[in-house]
Amino acid sequence: MKRELADKIERILDDVVRPWLAQHSGDIQVDDMDEDGVLQVRLSGRCSGCPTADLEVTTFVAAELRARLPEISDVVLISGVSDALMAQARNLLGLHVAAGRTA
Repeated sequence: MKRELADKIERILDDVVRPWLAQHSGDIQVDDMDEDGVLQVRLSGRCSGCPTADLEVTTFVAAELRARLPEISDVVLISGVSDALMAQARNLLGLHVAAGRTA
């Protein structure tokens, strides 16, 4: 994703989406955007794992971003734990991954 587009997305998230999610003790991070304009996002805080999270992303978040940025064709919620978060958790627990095994 181009830096200019990423900056525009972050400004919209900061100005519109994050304050709304903060009312629910949540936040949002951009994960990636594919060549078709599908933006992948992750929710964090109390919004992560919320039963209505997918609905919130597909309605409010997607509508706000698509209305302001025609480059975005859709917004999808990525759920689950990222590889980076898993690596951090393993490190905190003293588990080190070597050759696909924990030691």
